[in-house]
Amino acid sequence: MQVWIVFLLCLGGKALAAPANEDEVIDEVLEELPVGSNPVQVETGEFDEAIEVIEETPSENPCLNHHCKKGKVCEVDESNTPMCVCQDPSTCPTSTAEFEHVCGTDNKTYDSSCHFFATKCALEGTKKGHKLHLDYIGPCKFIAPCIDNELSEFPLRMRDWLKNVLVSLYERDEDNNMLSEKQKLRVKKIYENQKRLQAGEHSLDLLAHDFEKNYNMYIFPVHWQFGQLDQHPIDGYLSHTELAPLRAPLIPMEHCTTRFFDQCDTDNDKYIALEEWAGCFGLKEQDVDKDLVI
Repeated sequence: MQVWIVFLLCLGGKALAAPANEDEVIDEVLEELPVGSNPVQVETGEFDEAIEVIEETPSENPCLNHHCKKGKVCEVDESNTPMCVCQDPSTCPTSTAEFEHVCGTDNKTYDSSCHFFATKCALEGTKKGHKLHLDYIGPCKFIAPCIDNELSEFPLRMRDWLKNVLVSLYERDEDNNMLSEKQKLRVKKIYENQKRLQAGEHSLDLLAHDFEKNYNMYIFPVHWQFGQLDQHPIDGYLSHTELAPLRAPLIPMEHCTTRFFDQCDTDNDKYIALEEWAGCFGLKEQDVDKDLVI
């Protein structure tokens, strides 16, 4: 998780606020990333509140093959049956750096994500526990209000960032471990169009044509990011937990992040559907395609 957090903290004010420098930032960080990594978000497992998998492979210690979700640990009962119980926050490792702290939606700073999820687990079944989520990485601090004109610019910078990340992955994916073949075919068109748009002088007619080409380059990256987040479960909707790997590192750097994702949920059902997600990034209704979530 530390690699991801360092990456996103390095972006502070650059990745989204200054698109012209994005390629340089991404180049510096991708050198350190393991093959197959998604540089857009931190590892999903760090924010996973929903997964609990039981494997029935025999073993001397039943807990070895019994996996609990964040905030819980495995214990055995009197019949040696494994079960998940809330972890005692005092058993969590002490943080060694400030970026290991996390801020909850209760505006309280927790020493680490381990401490946060252990606390949340103890509140299961209560109104407070239902409302408590991990808000962002780092200690709680004042987040300036997001004004309307800033909010209107945010999705444009965000989708441009997504496009640049995908192009960088395409350029570096020599071993076919970062993108699937289907994804590479989509990104290849974006890559070629971007190179053409950057080269030479353009007539007014060509510039008008290029404006449409430029818009088309964002369609797949927006769908791609939705697919990266829609994992637990893969159901065509993003929950607060599924959004966390993307939004939690961004909030300390981009003060419009929370308002942006809140307004994406147009029907206020606490989930963001693909159509809502695409609309937030300025995609036209006719360009929303579930087959692009690959």
